[in-house]
Amino acid sequence: MDRILVDTGFLVAYGKKRDLLYPKADRFLSKYHGTLFSVSAVVVETCFFLDAGAKQHLLEWVEEGSLSMVEVPVVAYPELAETIGTYSDRNVDFADAALIWLAETSGIRRILTTDRRDFYTFRLKGGKRFDPVDWV
Repeated sequence: MDRILVDTGFLVAYGKKRDLLYPKADRFLSKYHGTLFSVSAVVVETCFFLDAGAKQHLLEWVEEGSLSMVEVPVVAYPELAETIGTYSDRNVDFADAALIWLAETSGIRRILTTDRRDFYTFRLKGGKRFDPVDWV
């Protein structure tokens, strides 16, 4: 089964039909048949960039099961804090730290993102790297 993590930039592109990347995000999703995973912090961050109608569409899309959500347990917060400290020069936010946590706990390294620079920089346990999916 193919599994991919989803970051905010991809969801913003898919949520804004006037975004220059919308056609590419839409095309990718129309052809993809695996399972997409993310964390609620990514949905919250995405909603910040969308208008009310796009927020509604995103939340309905998630509820339909198009995006499998994984909640970060509070006991993982110290690990997220450590990640934020490790990458303090990159100003890592909670959503990115949560995706790093999810990658480490799930073993999923492929990610849909517009933030390739950061996700090429981040290192997972054992020195493993993220594998940004070429969708743009």
